Amino acid sequence: MAEKQITVPAVESNEIVERAKGFWAKFSKPIIYVGSALILVIGAWIGYKYLVLAPKEAKSADVIFPAEQLFDKMTQTGFSKDSINIVLNGGNGVTTGVLKIASTYSGTPAGNRANFMAGACYLHSKDFNKAVKYLKEFSTSATQIQTVAYGMLGDAYAELKKNDDALDYYKKAASVNEKDEFMTSESLFKAASFAESTGKTKEAIELYQKAKEEFPKNAHASEIDKSLARLGVFK
Repeated sequence: MAEKQITVPAVESNEIVERAKGFWAKFSKPIIYVGSALILVIGAWIGYKYLVLAPKEAKSADVIFPAEQLFDKMTQTGFSKDSINIVLNGGNGVTTGVLKIASTYSGTPAGNRANFMAGACYLHSKDFNKAVKYLKEFSTSATQIQTVAYGMLGDAYAELKKNDDALDYYKKAASVNEKDEFMTSESLFKAASFAESTGKTKEAIELYQKAKEEFPKNAHASEIDKSLARLGVFK
């Protein structure tokens, strides 16, 4: 049977702001840090890079190692204010913080990783402009980590109320590796939820339907059906 679509009244602008407010806080734990296993992919990535680095890069890997150890620990135990400050600026066993490493070793794998860690730390400390600055300097061929980075950029832009940029990055997160069923379905659901929360009904419907059709066994299947019904789309 053809789908029946009902026109949904536009959401008032002040209501949109309220619904989008705190999107990072709502989705950070279930989507960005889905258990330690996802982020600890960084560990294998770090190990590989450390073994193949050239002499200059080897030095940068030695310098960044203490900060990476603390960062990996934070992904499992939580991002406390004190630990964030140490990772960013050094101290308490961390000789050099990632801010200095990102600057001093720009263009090296360690400098690239420093940008990722700085962006994540600033996101957790709610300094969203700086989170954007550092995350936009980061890139990797490790698709799960790149998906996380794009998702965090979306979160930072969402908190800055730059909704178009936020949605663009949520959709980028969903497009990094469409063969990765878990990461892609989670990112699609997040993008769809954000589109709905900001009154972008048409895009929300398209994203929900894509998640439903391409990943029918995804963890949010029942929520997607309810969301589509709420938006006027029925089987």
